[in-house]
Amino acid sequence: MPGSLGAAVSVHHRGGPQRLSAAHGLAGAFVPAQLTGFGGPVPTAGRTGEPVVTADVYADDRWPSLTLTGLLAHRPALAADWPRVRGVAALPSTGDAERTLVLSVALDRAATEETVNVLRRHERLAAMALVVTEAGRPDRTDQMLDLLQSRAALEEAKGIVIALRRCGPDEAWNTLRRASQECNVKVRELAVALVELLGGAPAPQPDGERTIHPGPAARRAAQQVLHALEDRRR
Repeated sequence: MPGSLGAAVSVHHRGGPQRLSAAHGLAGAFVPAQLTGFGGPVPTAGRTGEPVVTADVYADDRWPSLTLTGLLAHRPALAADWPRVRGVAALPSTGDAERTLVLSVALDRAATEETVNVLRRHERLAAMALVVTEAGRPDRTDQMLDLLQSRAALEEAKGIVIALRRCGPDEAWNTLRRASQECNVKVRELAVALVELLGGAPAPQPDGERTIHPGPAARRAAQQVLHALEDRRR
């Protein structure tokens, strides 16, 4: 990406801290600073589930603590690098309601919506690479396989919402997330229930303990979502 000073992938677990998973360049220091007190686009994207873009991160009043002066005091060894940061974009990549990946990039120029679009083109590749990498760690194997299975279900459900609502992937994810929160069901169960409701047959899933089994509440929520989408088309 032209003007890139560094890129990163972080993981936000609902009810827990957001953690850096992989980084390149200045993002290896910039993202941890945002996650440990300074605030910024990356924790905001992880918390809200919405893409975040800023043309001038140090002048953006959404993060009053994220200042050039503060970073210079925090990591003086990077005094030559901190002034170069200008634009930042952060894109949340949905894993499930309990886990969100955030792709981010820091630039030496203003970030724009096109910056977010570039991240979006790499979203699935980055998410799958993280799954493969983390699956090699014994303490994370189950967690990453669950994430992979949840993403498959969510992608199918998002496709349904996109087709019926004629919207983009971000709006489709927000529709599913809001419905899961309002109905108090896991978004992955809602996703599978929606796919099965529309298809009239069980959703294709691998056998075993990771098969997602929607409960009655998730199936009721799927019916509500489908009715709302169909009403919107009329």
